[in-house]
Amino acid sequence: MSFAFEKAEFITGARSPAQFPPDLGREVAFAGRSNAGKSSVLNALTRRQALARTSKQPGRTRELNFFSVTQDTRLVDLPGYGFARVPAAIQRQWELTLRRYLAERGSLAGLVVVMDIRHAFRDLDLHLLEWAEAARLQVHLLLTKADKLGRGQQNEALRAARGRCGEMATGVSVQLFSAPKKQGVEVLRERVTQWLGGEH
Repeated sequence: MSFAFEKAEFITGARSPAQFPPDLGREVAFAGRSNAGKSSVLNALTRRQALARTSKQPGRTRELNFFSVTQDTRLVDLPGYGFARVPAAIQRQWELTLRRYLAERGSLAGLVVVMDIRHAFRDLDLHLLEWAEAARLQVHLLLTKADKLGRGQQNEALRAARGRCGEMATGVSVQLFSAPKKQGVEVLRERVTQWLGGEH
């Protein structure tokens, strides 16, 4: 099965579970720290320059943004986490909404976790992975901005990440990624296709 990710269209932005689209079909969500390059990942996946907003100001994504791929499949851009300019009360509300989404969303087929290869596995990243493990979710980890490191450093970071993820009870796959260099885009596209198509 193949999907025309280029035809992805915005459905809605949701700040609470009551605003989520119907919990039907299958969807893949993308999460990560606000400066890890999540929007660039989504734009590279869909070959669209502005499907997801990119900004020099971290934390632009303040809702769960749902995009349709087909009538029964979706991509979900989750709010970036870890930026300091948002009031603590709002951060707590986003955390509760995110945890509830991961735990209760029946159509969620997999979670793509985006981490800057130079700053991976920070505390908030580990919390997210813990929530995903508690929800028994399949996780695919992207080590983004790989072009900022040499090939040897990339491979070392990849081995270290695979070692850490190997300790999780649920399945976690890991890859290198660079949006500007288009590195790893096809690997990501294959993983998302598998999930949306019902494969593991």
